[in-house]
Amino acid sequence: MIDFQKIHYYVPQPPNPFPQQTLEADLCIYGGTSAGIAAAIQAHRMGAKVIIAEFGGHLGGLTTGGLGATDIGNKAAIGGISREFYQFVGAHYGKQEGDGTQWTFEPHVAKRIFQDWLEEAGIIVHYHQQLARVEMNNGRIARLVMHNGNIFEAKMFIDATYEGDLMAGAGVAYHVGRENNTVYNETLNGVQFGSPHHMFKTWIDPYIFEGKPDSGLLPGIAVSPLLYQGCGDASVQAYNFRICLTNVPANRIDFPAPPGYSPERFELLLRYIRSGVWDAMKLHVQMPNGKTDLNNHGAVSTDHIGANYKWPDGDYETREQIFQDHLQYNLGMLYFLSNDERVPSHIRDEVKQWGLPADEYADTGLWTPQLYIREARRMVSDVVMTEYHCRKLEQVNDPVGLAAYTMDSHNSRRLVIEGRVVNEGNVEIPAASPYPISYRSIVPKLGECSNLFVPVCLSASHIAFGSIRMEPVFMILGQSAATAAVQAIEDNCSVQDVDYIKLRARLLNDKQVLG
Repeated sequence: MIDFQKIHYYVPQPPNPFPQQTLEADLCIYGGTSAGIAAAIQAHRMGAKVIIAEFGGHLGGLTTGGLGATDIGNKAAIGGISREFYQFVGAHYGKQEGDGTQWTFEPHVAKRIFQDWLEEAGIIVHYHQQLARVEMNNGRIARLVMHNGNIFEAKMFIDATYEGDLMAGAGVAYHVGRENNTVYNETLNGVQFGSPHHMFKTWIDPYIFEGKPDSGLLPGIAVSPLLYQGCGDASVQAYNFRICLTNVPANRIDFPAPPGYSPERFELLLRYIRSGVWDAMKLHVQMPNGKTDLNNHGAVSTDHIGANYKWPDGDYETREQIFQDHLQYNLGMLYFLSNDERVPSHIRDEVKQWGLPADEYADTGLWTPQLYIREARRMVSDVVMTEYHCRKLEQVNDPVGLAAYTMDSHNSRRLVIEGRVVNEGNVEIPAASPYPISYRSIVPKLGECSNLFVPVCLSASHIAFGSIRMEPVFMILGQSAATAAVQAIEDNCSVQDVDYIKLRARLLNDKQVLG
């Protein structure tokens, strides 16, 4: 049975009964995401002493957190340690054709691969290291101080978190939200109406009592100005959980009602179903052993639109509240669809075929501890990746990896226009082809911080980040960041002064794909 006491983003740690530690390394990686693991493995292979400090108790980020149906774009663009990971997945499942890669997998398989890599390399992950402050010295990070009093000191640092907490703590410039199209002369940034995807296919009344605006709005609908097409704002594309499900009876646990469950918050979904549309669980990708990766699909699904705006800059308590709200919404939706008698019986019967797998997330109550942070802070550096790079209308001369996915933004707002519910913010426009990501987009601008790399919350506009932000690419950029970090240590230079020609040669030697 699911144990809700174990499902958290943040739990304040009790006083440390042991003496506070000062941990030293050549390279300190903050964040045990897939990017952080790839960075650690690369640094170890280059002979550096490396240490990982992870905020929570989860290893592998989204790659082990339910995103088992890999968002790829173009497989040929994925090299280095990132490709190695998918070859290890293939080996686990007995894949022998081609180069042995497999791109769908169960969460526990991904976690075991990462754990084996780190154990074989002797890399220690220090869990529950919640960043309290970043201490600087002459434009360099001197040390990280955690809430439990532990201190991490290193010559170089990598921020591998989805939120960019280390980057922000070091005073590096960043942006949250959608830029106005005029900022980088783009066409797909800011407010976006008109997408044919994940929008309402029928007219749905937004009011608690239909046709009566003074009765108030249904849950999940905001009182929000329309704003013009391309206008910048502070909203953030929706988060959800990538939910691992199974239809194997011997391994299936029926969906329980989450704490605080209220069927009223799914009235909008019910009205949409009654209008004739049932597609909330359509994006349900098959994975091995009778499991799936459930993602958002349609106008009302697992995306919790408008509920995440405070996450990027929020304190840990605020994020925990948002995490629990998303848990209540996502699991509550599945419980509602399978149990509420107002839902048509054929839908209830369909949803009841699925449940939570008993053999996943045993240490976190049978639910993933990783919320899908599609976007949070984004660094603003000397090179900002934009729509122009995605379309190959502008190219960089210092690539450290390739991206290839669609310029993708999930909906950011749900509002009312002329008495009907409207989603806003979805964009799905293919990139021209695999395109290079600049080295200068993963390091702070000159003069800000000279010993920090940011391969996840890199310097990119909202719409370009939507193309780059895929787990294989984060692993690619993590490896490249670690390569440059070790080179900077060896050459005794700042991250901004790394010799790119030398870096490129090493990346190619390590089978990174650069163009």
